[in-house]
Amino acid sequence: MTSLNAFLSFMERGGLVMWPLLFLSVVTVSVVLERGLFWLRLDSRRGRSRYRVLAEAMRRGDRSRIEGLVDGDGSPYASLARDLLESEDQVDEATAAVYSEEVRPRFERGLLILSTIVTAAPMLGILGTVIGIIQSFELLGGDATITDPNQVSGGIAEALITTASGLVVALLALFPYMLFRGRQDRAIGRLESLATSAIAGLAGGRRNS
Repeated sequence: MTSLNAFLSFMERGGLVMWPLLFLSVVTVSVVLERGLFWLRLDSRRGRSRYRVLAEAMRRGDRSRIEGLVDGDGSPYASLARDLLESEDQVDEATAAVYSEEVRPRFERGLLILSTIVTAAPMLGILGTVIGIIQSFELLGGDATITDPNQVSGGIAEALITTASGLVVALLALFPYMLFRGRQDRAIGRLESLATSAIAGLAGGRRNS
C-alpha cells in the first residue's frame, strides 16, 4: 500500500500529463514483450535451422519435403512457402513479390507504435514542462502574496518530473525499436532469398518437367 501511495503521489506531482505517459509506457512494455517473444522464436537456433532447410528444399524444388517442413509451422517463412506451393504453376518474380508483401507485415508489427511513442513521449513531457512553468509564473505574477515557496516549486517540480518521465518512456521504446528494426531488415532479406529460391526451384523444376 505504501508503494501504491508513493506512486500515486508521484503521478499527482507530475500533473495530468503523467497519465498519458503511463499509458504509453504500458503500451511500450506490451509491444516489446510481444515482439521479443516473436523474434526469440523466429531467430532461435531451431528457427534458423528450419529456415535453412526450407530454403534448400525450395531451391531444389522438393515439393514433398517442403510440405513436410511447413506442416504445423506458423512462421512467416513457412507461410510464404505454403502460398508459393499453392501457386506452383505460376511461380515468378511478380507472384513471389505479392506473397512476400503479404507476409512482410508480420515482421513490421509493433514498429510503428514504438516509433510513434519515441516521438510522442518527449513531446508530452515538454507539454507538461510548459504547463508547470505557466502555473509557476501565474503564481509569481498574481496579485496574491506568496507565503509558501512550495506553491511555486510545485509547478517547477511538475515541469521537471514530466520532462524526465517523457524521456524515460521514449528511451524505453527507442532501444527495442532499433533492435527489432535490425532484426526486421535481416528477416526481410531471408524472405526475399526464400522467394528467389522458390523461383529457381519450383518454377525451374516445373519447366524442366
